[in-house]
Amino acid sequence: MTTITPLAIPEVLLITPKRHGDARGWFAETWSRKSLADAGVDADFVQDNQAFNARKGTVRGLHFQQAPHPQAKLVRVLRGAILDVAVDVRPGSPTYGQWVSAELTAEGGEQLFVPRGFAHGYCTLTDDCELFYKVDGLYAPQTEGGVIWNDPDLAIPWPIDGEAVLSEKDKILPRLKDLGAVAF
Repeated sequence: MTTITPLAIPEVLLITPKRHGDARGWFAETWSRKSLADAGVDADFVQDNQAFNARKGTVRGLHFQQAPHPQAKLVRVLRGAILDVAVDVRPGSPTYGQWVSAELTAEGGEQLFVPRGFAHGYCTLTDDCELFYKVDGLYAPQTEGGVIWNDPDLAIPWPIDGEAVLSEKDKILPRLKDLGAVAF
């Protein structure tokens, strides 16, 4: 049985599929429409994505897509470990500007469901880290946005030793207070 645990922002879910093991190894059901629907999630996943990160301390995010192409994500780690973060950027939300995080590992099989209206990012905790995630909206670059990963107003305690490995795009994202109007 899969364990589904709401985090401090209850729309963000930590999902831990049960692993069935024997002498051969283990088997896990990593996604079930029924299990998520029973937890109140109505996501119709339309695309799978995979990301590889060579170095520990790589940060990707904090990214989102807004209307008319918002995305929810179901994130898991295939190799290594990450600190996965979701920031509520839904205008008018009682938890706007708040964030939650969870450590996801290949060893533990944990997953994070990040709903539409949340900026998502992660920091690799190991070298050679590989992620797999499902999204319920196709990639639409004209609707993408983000918040700078180290926004002092968010004060996310990223586990970085030294300097973060970032894309040029992620280095220039705005602070939350400078985000402007977004719609989901």
